[in-house]
Amino acid sequence: QVQLVESGGGLVQAGGSLRLSCAASGSIFSITVMTWYRQAPGKQRELVATITRGGSTNYADSVKGRFTVSRDNAKNTVYLQMNNLKPEDTAVYSCNAQDHYPTHYWGQGTQVTVSS
Repeated sequence: QVQLVESGGGLVQAGGSLRLSCAASGSIFSITVMTWYRQAPGKQRELVATITRGGSTNYADSVKGRFTVSRDNAKNTVYLQMNNLKPEDTAVYSCNAQDHYPTHYWGQGTQVTVSS
């Protein structure tokens, strides 16, 4: 089992920045991929950014050049640095961990609101 806790959401003006954190605990040795997703009201959940155990990253086209996913292995935490935020980035951001089975684990989500 893996437990995930997100933090760092909030209200920010367009053009501002936020850093989201996803702290993992439990069977973290089994995690192969960590992914940030977001879901805006009335829209489907979409992949935002992924980081693998080997450190490879991948981003949605809509956030490339503005968002950066990283991790601190010593703290068992994955981060999502979000710069130049836009109103369309407003959503609930959730952290997902995948193990080798694969089994997916989810955090509770954190709200990000960008005002124009």
